[in-house]
Amino acid sequence: MLPGRTIQRAIGNNSFSSSQIMTVGFAHYSAEAGAMEPHQHAEEAIYVTDAKNGWVEYGPQKDRLENKAPLTSGMVLHVPEGEWHVFRYAEGGFVDIVFMYAQVM
Repeated sequence: MLPGRTIQRAIGNNSFSSSQIMTVGFAHYSAEAGAMEPHQHAEEAIYVTDAKNGWVEYGPQKDRLENKAPLTSGMVLHVPEGEWHVFRYAEGGFVDIVFMYAQVM
């Protein structure tokens, strides 16, 4: 559990398979995990495996998430390095993703 999400690490530091140069895992965002704070990190590729009434907000600053996009199963997202982003959902909704980035945190 991390604030706002449940994580399963597949590849990377403290993961099923160890790597010092990449991170791959699965994340579930829902009310059970609590609200997620906007965050930023290395360049990231995201595959949406499932979503119900979920979306991503992103922008240049933590308090300026000027863009919003609804999420559906099968979408691929590219998050540039350092871009602030957060996954959100309406009541009863959720977002499930596979995430990949070339950084071990």
